[in-house]
Amino acid sequence: MKLIVAVIRPEKLADVKRALFRVGVTGMTLSRVSGHGGERDVVQQYRGEQVVLEFHEKVRIEMACSEEFVDRTIEAICDGARTGEVGDGKIFVLPLERTVRIRTGEQDNDALTAVNADQVMRMTQLEYPIPTIEGR
Repeated sequence: MKLIVAVIRPEKLADVKRALFRVGVTGMTLSRVSGHGGERDVVQQYRGEQVVLEFHEKVRIEMACSEEFVDRTIEAICDGARTGEVGDGKIFVLPLERTVRIRTGEQDNDALTAVNADQVMRMTQLEYPIPTIEGR
């Protein structure tokens, strides 16, 4: 299991969410954050004074994934969040030792999704087939 943390532009949230739903990832936690990466400082006028905005508004998305979903999740986030400009964000993948669903006591992979991961993979393969080398 992995904990995937993505920091993206707020205006790309709907695109990222749509891309994640397409690959079967529906559980996530969102936070509004601000930070500084490779973007340049922005200078704005506020009440006649110049103000330097060092930190930029971002959205932090956190989701726990079973190993089978990690690559698909990363690809979906990149597809939804990429503009090609500095400030598109970052994705962090961390090991996740244990997960417990409070309501039922289910643990680890059983606690990650309401449906079986294999079932979701089959459903998404039917809707969005992944091309194979043999088919080329």
